Amino acid sequence: MNKILVANRGEIALRIMRTIKKMGIKSVAVYSEADRNSPHVIFADEAICLGPATSNQSYLNGDKILAVCKELGVDGIHPGYGFLSENAVFAQKVEDAGITFIGPDANAMRIMGSKLSAKESVKKYNVPMVPGIDKAVENIDLALEIANQIGYPVLIKASAGGGGKGMRIVERAEEMKEQMERAISEAESSFGDGAVFIEKYVTSPRHIEIQVLADKFGNTVHLFERECSIQRRHQKVVEESPSVIVSPDMRKRMGEAAVLVAKSCNYTSTGTVEFLVDDKLNFYFLEMNTRLQVEHPVTEMITGLDLVEQQIKIARGEKLSFTQDDLSINGHAVELRVYAEDPLNNFLPSIGKLHKYQKPVGDGIRIDDGYEEGMTIPIYYDPMIAKLVTHGKDRTEAIQKMLGAIKNYKIEGVSTTLPFGTFVFEHNAFLSGKFDTHFVKNYYSPELIKEKQKANAEIAALVAIKFWMESEKKLKPVEHKSTSWKRRLA
Repeated sequence: MNKILVANRGEIALRIMRTIKKMGIKSVAVYSEADRNSPHVIFADEAICLGPATSNQSYLNGDKILAVCKELGVDGIHPGYGFLSENAVFAQKVEDAGITFIGPDANAMRIMGSKLSAKESVKKYNVPMVPGIDKAVENIDLALEIANQIGYPVLIKASAGGGGKGMRIVERAEEMKEQMERAISEAESSFGDGAVFIEKYVTSPRHIEIQVLADKFGNTVHLFERECSIQRRHQKVVEESPSVIVSPDMRKRMGEAAVLVAKSCNYTSTGTVEFLVDDKLNFYFLEMNTRLQVEHPVTEMITGLDLVEQQIKIARGEKLSFTQDDLSINGHAVELRVYAEDPLNNFLPSIGKLHKYQKPVGDGIRIDDGYEEGMTIPIYYDPMIAKLVTHGKDRTEAIQKMLGAIKNYKIEGVSTTLPFGTFVFEHNAFLSGKFDTHFVKNYYSPELIKEKQKANAEIAALVAIKFWMESEKKLKPVEHKSTSWKRRLA
């Protein structure tokens, strides 16, 4: 593989290109008109504009991307995450064009791209699943029958869903009809597929996922777990590895289950198997993400592996150079997704220019970003600015490094999730490990951050006054009794 096109933008495109360069391979960037001056464009060996800012005319234009590959002699495409990364049709077109798709094959994507087909694929391996029905439900009477069997509350979920779309919690039978209609409608509008299914709603869930790696020779390993329970709007914002609730025995069982999920669809490349964990530490298969995850850096920090490098090696037909027994956990890592969002206003996007952008530095601090000072956060894409990751010898050290890094991360011009990160990493529920996916609902309110900011401002004002008074005292002339020097100055 001599030249790889990265079919993505921002931080993930730049992160992938750094590994490509490290491996001695040429990189090609694609970009929209809105991203013309982005760091990933400047870093690449070659760069081609795909078109206007909107995704469907640029980063989602698979045919244009393939045309660029043909024009520049590209022999590999890395899709990153989002955009075309889990598009089985695009993956098939790439292979048909004689180009290597750096990821799983189209068939594995199709199987795992639907929650229903994924359940069908893995159930023969006795992987634990949430009680419910593993086929599409359209009839309200059948929905009520299923709900009565497994007990309320239940969860209606879109088969093709993600990010909380097409998902509804039903507490009582009389709510079922309305919530079914809403879930189906939202699934159709978001994914073009209105299929929904019903499963038991776990009231205090943890979201824990297992990273897997699989080569083309039947070798599959897991790289331990990531805790992803701190979420807003059903989307992750804080991750860590390992999880405080996962014992060595539980880790082994979850890892083995994740490997079986990968084997059920003959999976190759990196992938992530997501599990729901209840308050009794029972775990249940949720879905498999057939791509590189946003939060992959925490796994890299505790294993010492470069997951993009592993993807590329697998794609070009190399065997894994290690076995499960070779892998171990080194320390602890935590990650904060730094979004251009206002945590004081329901995490709404905060679009604008980065008037100040200064990154923290230090041992155990990693930042994956795609912006520089003076750039504007475009309205067309996900508002993530960066991923801030810290690593320590244990969880306490990793958290303390994170708090220091947040304090030293200077961003002005847009609101960010940095204050929310401080709130999370200082909160007793997080520090004790006694939290679940309802952390934001149970503990967070904008007023708490406002109070903290007000208190910090008052402290800063007092410090400034004290400094001024001490400085004035040092500069004040000394009056000696035997002279009239001060009087003459007056």
